[in-house]
Amino acid sequence: MPSLDRRRFLRDTAATTALVTTGGLAAGAATPAHAATPAAAPTPTARRKGAVSFRWWGTAGWRVDIADRTVLVDPFLSRIDTGLFTGAFKTDTKLTVRTDVIDPRVDRATTVLVTHTHWDHFMDVPYIAKRTGARVFGTLTAYHLGLAYGVPSTQLSSVKGGEVLDFGDHSVEVVGSLHSRNPSYSLAFPGVRVSQPAQPATIADLPEGDTLGYLLRVDGGPSVYFTGASDVAERNLTGLSPDVAMVALQNATTTGDYLPRLLAGLDYPKVVVPVHFDNFETALQNPPPVAETDRTRLNDMIAAVRRISPRSRVLVPEYETAYHF
Repeated sequence: MPSLDRRRFLRDTAATTALVTTGGLAAGAATPAHAATPAAAPTPTARRKGAVSFRWWGTAGWRVDIADRTVLVDPFLSRIDTGLFTGAFKTDTKLTVRTDVIDPRVDRATTVLVTHTHWDHFMDVPYIAKRTGARVFGTLTAYHLGLAYGVPSTQLSSVKGGEVLDFGDHSVEVVGSLHSRNPSYSLAFPGVRVSQPAQPATIADLPEGDTLGYLLRVDGGPSVYFTGASDVAERNLTGLSPDVAMVALQNATTTGDYLPRLLAGLDYPKVVVPVHFDNFETALQNPPPVAETDRTRLNDMIAAVRRISPRSRVLVPEYETAYHF
């Protein structure tokens, strides 16, 4: 395949413990993660309200431990090299699941939430589902792709937005959303899967497949909104009012008023956490690697949040660091 400029094609866009409260960050400041005492992923044995931690896995990926349950959002740990960050993007890059990277980090999972099915959000999901028995929620495309990988239909749940899923000590509200556009007003690998395809072999076999957001509400804990791409259907956000928003970095100005519409729609969250700003084709090691153009965009995003929502705190996360909101 010919080399493509990665900006025109796609980008829309254990370890340490840190404590974050909605009032515990410096007002108006971007607060990076700070290393504390190294800690392994928690393995609690008793469920209790409010016992919840959030660990960023790069891109839009998260591990959320809620007492004895684990929710994963867009878990992409293989971080394969497609040439996206070197200007030599290869759409025929083979999908290679790095079990040596995944297995030490995914000891368990009860639920997997998929925002959309591009490779940097979905390609590790089927392996994780079969390894852990987790139930996978996503679009109809995610459902059919899961079947293509041999995930049992009993573990796959198709959602489209509007559903409120009750898990006892937490709930998940599914929100219809949109994928961002590149400078050419298009997006990578558009399309959906309305029936089971052959098992995907390359990154081009994983289309966007429509895009969702998810609002996680924890009993006695925070409400957190997860995005996987940098566009927004703000009318779908009415009444969500999360405490925390995980917000994907915008890479082009073709989506008008992205941050103003998103933050207003979410009623100006107390904490804003940028995601999808890292070079996700490198090892998962701190500090997160950021391309120079993305660093400029990240700084611009932080400044914009300060201006649009001055009462919000901005937390720039580090990999695998446990945050408690």
